[in-house]
Amino acid sequence: MWLRFILGIALALLFGGQASAYRAYVANEKSNTVSLIDTDTWKVVKTIKVGQRPRGIAYTKDQKYVLVACGDDDTIQMIDTSTNTVSDTLPSGPDPEFFTASPDGKILYVANENDNTVTIIDIARRAQIGAVQVGVEPEGMAISPDGKILINTSETTNMAHFIDPAKHEVVASVLVDQRPRFAAFTPDGSELWVSSEVGGTVSVIDPVKRVVTQKIEFAIPGMRPDPIQPVGIDITTDGKLAFIALGPANHVAVVDVKTHKVIKYLLVGERVWHMAFTPDGKYLLTANGVSNDVSVIDVAALKVVNTVQVGELPWGIAMSDH
Repeated sequence: MWLRFILGIALALLFGGQASAYRAYVANEKSNTVSLIDTDTWKVVKTIKVGQRPRGIAYTKDQKYVLVACGDDDTIQMIDTSTNTVSDTLPSGPDPEFFTASPDGKILYVANENDNTVTIIDIARRAQIGAVQVGVEPEGMAISPDGKILINTSETTNMAHFIDPAKHEVVASVLVDQRPRFAAFTPDGSELWVSSEVGGTVSVIDPVKRVVTQKIEFAIPGMRPDPIQPVGIDITTDGKLAFIALGPANHVAVVDVKTHKVIKYLLVGERVWHMAFTPDGKYLLTANGVSNDVSVIDVAALKVVNTVQVGELPWGIAMSDH
């Protein structure tokens, strides 16, 4: 009896104590590769050759593919996650930079920087089914949790465009600060956050009234304002904390979502751009373009706990959910 009891404890410690390993795919813009990181060992386990200038990257909803926007090849490449090789493409239009998918995962909305268009793609059919003209240099893409409003940010026009995804048309535009790069809804859909790289702010927008209600500003002690350039935004699933990548400031700002106040700055690698949470919410990974690495942030402790070397100019990260 005691032997079975001790054996049971040993097995529980051995298997129950192990963390679940997730897979993170990192798009390396300059080396034209995607680095595959095992989050159990925090090691790159494979380097995948892709098209030219890979930037936006994300899993499909069924996790069968990782989509990569290859800007200089004018296509979205599809990495088969069972083989970790490029197996197909999607017709993105010229210079795709960033994209988002409908909540059901069937439709992809792609920002095409060179022709000021959001291309709409049916993923299963591998076919373009629509396009929407937006402002100059579209980049950021986000869709509301209910799927009823699609957002595009246009860098040169300095606007967040509200698009009706059913009608494929712009229904409103909200002026934000200079060079908006990214957009994110809070989990409950009550707020839209838009980062402005040159303006140095994050605009908080009421998505119903379509007005800016507040601007979040950043001030890192001992640093000039110039390098503080907000880009990526990731919000915890409970809607309590937001993490803002501050570009060449080499820091991530931690913001209280309720008060819109910065509560901490975390020093990461050089030129932090886009980020991704592990599915359990324990870690946040940051793509650091100039230092060619990924910083691993412990979300509960709010501190950097690891660094993973990847390819040249890492831009974005796609994270599996299992």
